[in-house]
Amino acid sequence: MDGLRRGRAAAARGLAKVTGEALGPYQSAVVRIGFAGTWLSFLLREYPNRHELYGPDGPWSWELARRLVESNHAFAVLLWSDSVWWFETVYLVSVLAAALLVLGWRTRATSVVFMVGVLSLQNRSVFMGDGGDNVIHLMAIYLVLTRCAQVWSLDARRARLRGSASAGAAGPVLWGVLGAVLAYGAVTGQIGLGWTAAFAVLWVVAAVWWMAERNEALAAVEGAGRSEGRALLDVLADVVHNAGMLVIMAEVCLIYATAGWYKVQGSRWQDGTALYYPLGLDYFSPWPGLSALLAGSGTVVMLLTYGTVVLQVAFPFTVFQRRIKNVLLGVMMVEHAGIAVLLGLPFFSLAMIAADAVFLPTGFLMGVGAGVLRVRGRWAAVLSPSPSPSPSPSPLALPAPAGGGEPDSNPDPDRAAAAGPR
Repeated sequence: MDGLRRGRAAAARGLAKVTGEALGPYQSAVVRIGFAGTWLSFLLREYPNRHELYGPDGPWSWELARRLVESNHAFAVLLWSDSVWWFETVYLVSVLAAALLVLGWRTRATSVVFMVGVLSLQNRSVFMGDGGDNVIHLMAIYLVLTRCAQVWSLDARRARLRGSASAGAAGPVLWGVLGAVLAYGAVTGQIGLGWTAAFAVLWVVAAVWWMAERNEALAAVEGAGRSEGRALLDVLADVVHNAGMLVIMAEVCLIYATAGWYKVQGSRWQDGTALYYPLGLDYFSPWPGLSALLAGSGTVVMLLTYGTVVLQVAFPFTVFQRRIKNVLLGVMMVEHAGIAVLLGLPFFSLAMIAADAVFLPTGFLMGVGAGVLRVRGRWAAVLSPSPSPSPSPSPLALPAPAGGGEPDSNPDPDRAAAAGPR
C-alpha cells in the first residue's frame, strides 16, 4: 500500500509539473535560435542562386511541382502563382520570418510564417537538400507548438517591461494579415482542407489568447485577480508545449537510431571503409589535401566509421543517463562540426547540432547566456566609455531553475508565467 501511495503521489507531482509550467525554456529557445538561424543562413547564402533552386529557372519546373503537390497534398504557397514577383515576395518573407524568429519577436505569429516559408520553398523543389532540410522541415512544424520565447527573446523582454508578451498593436495586425491570406487561400482552393483546418485552429487560438490577455489587463486595472479562463489557457499551452518538446526529443532519437541501424546493415560500414569513399568525391572534398590525408590512414578511417555507428546506435539508450548522455552529446556535436568542415555540409551539420541542443543541460545553457551577457557588457563599456544609465533587464537574465540543470529543471513559476505565452 505504501508503494501504491508513493506511486500515486509521484504521478500527481508529474501531472502538476506537466500542466503547471512549460518545461525546458532554455532548450526550446536554443532550438528556436538554432533552426531559424540555420535556415536564415542558408537562404542568405543561396540568395544569388534562388531562381535556380526554388524559382522559375530551376530544373524542377513550376508545373511539375504543382502536380506533385496536388498528388501528395503537401503545402506550398509558392505554387499559388508562377510569377516572379510572387516568388520574390515569398522568398523575402521567409528570410524576414527566420530573422524575426531568431530574435524572438511575436513568436506565436512568426513561428507560423517561418513554418510556411520552410514548407513552401522545400515543397517547391523536393530534390534540393542534403538531409538537413528534412530535419528543418519537421522542426519548423514542431516549433509552432512550443512556447519557445520564454527566454532569450524580444517577447520575454516585452513581457517584463510591459507585463505581457502580446502588448502593442503589432500582434493583432500581423494575425489580421495572416487571417486574410488564409481566407484567400481557402476561398480560391489553394489550400487543402486539412491545412485550412490547421491554420484556422491556430488563428482562432491566437485570437482567443489575445482577448484573454486584454481582458486580464483590464481586470488588473480594476484590481481583479487572474481569471479562470486565462489560467485554463496557460495550462493548455503548457501541455501542448511539453508535448511538442517531447516530440522533438523523440524525433532526434529516432533520427539517430534509424541512421545507426541502417548503417549496421551496410557492408561498407561493417568492414569499416564507408568513410573512405565520400572523401574521394570532389563534391564532398572542399579541402582536397585534408581529405587525402585522412583517407590515407586506414586506421583513422576505420575508427571514425565504427565510432559513428556506435554513437548513433547508443545515443537513444543514454538519454536517461545524464553523464553518459552529455559526453555522447558533446562528441556528436564535434563530429557534426567535423562533417561541416571535412565534407562541406555546413547546413546539415548546423541543423543536427540545433536538434542535439534539445538535450543540453540547463546549467550549461545558462552559463552560455551569462557569458554572452558579460561579453556584451564589455563591448558596451568599450564602445561607450562615458557613464550611462543602467541597462534594462536582459532576456537572458532569468533566475536559475530549481531542478539541478537538466531539461526537466524549472524556472521560477512566477517569472515563467510573466514571460508570456511563448
